[in-house]
Amino acid sequence: MAKQADKKEASQREMTGLERLGLRVSNMINHPVAQIQRWVTIHRLDTDGDREWDEVMDLLSETDGIDMTFNDDGSVTLRWEARTEEEQPVWVDEVAEEPAPF
Repeated sequence: MAKQADKKEASQREMTGLERLGLRVSNMINHPVAQIQRWVTIHRLDTDGDREWDEVMDLLSETDGIDMTFNDDGSVTLRWEARTEEEQPVWVDEVAEEPAPF
């Protein structure tokens, strides 16, 4: 019984501020519109702590291919170049199903 309680508690663990901010930034970068225009502006929320914000900004600044612009309003604009053809993901509209062998 104790093991089940530990597993349940671990699965219900609340996300840290760093995890929330990282997830939000990741979702913004990976949004289809951002991927088409190849830029996104990230606004700092009141719930984003100084340490978390600085850590995510440091991580982004160390990432190759991302240009960062720190705006006067405290937001940060990220810009990146289009991937080369070899790096592009392959999109499949339909999966061809083979007929059943019977």
